Amino acid sequence: MGFLSVIAAAAAGFVFGGVWYGSLARPWMDAVGFTQEQIDSGAGKKPGAFLISFLMLLLVAGMMRHGFAMSGIESVGKGALAGFGIGAFMATPWIIINHAYGMKPFKLTLIDGGFATIGCTVIGLVLGLF
Repeated sequence: MGFLSVIAAAAAGFVFGGVWYGSLARPWMDAVGFTQEQIDSGAGKKPGAFLISFLMLLLVAGMMRHGFAMSGIESVGKGALAGFGIGAFMATPWIIINHAYGMKPFKLTLIDGGFATIGCTVIGLVLGLF
């Protein structure tokens, strides 16, 4: 059952990522310097990016489940709150550090940090369901 909850949580995070970046496509393209023509032609897309993303979300969900089990987090509310904490106070600060040294636009930091924070909240919520 634990493995299925990790897969479901990772899938929920992946779907949320599609909605997040899909709704922020224009600001994201501006922040990374891509044009619509480049996106349409496939420029900037790396083969397997979606597979890599899903595999990384599996790692995140798996480690979150482990932490939740060790901490006794067993409800939707506690799962969502713990996920929010992980995203807002662990993942997002790390993204901010990387973007600061990489001199990335702050708009990109907000977009990626928002995904990390809300995505971890979604993963935690789903883990709390199981």
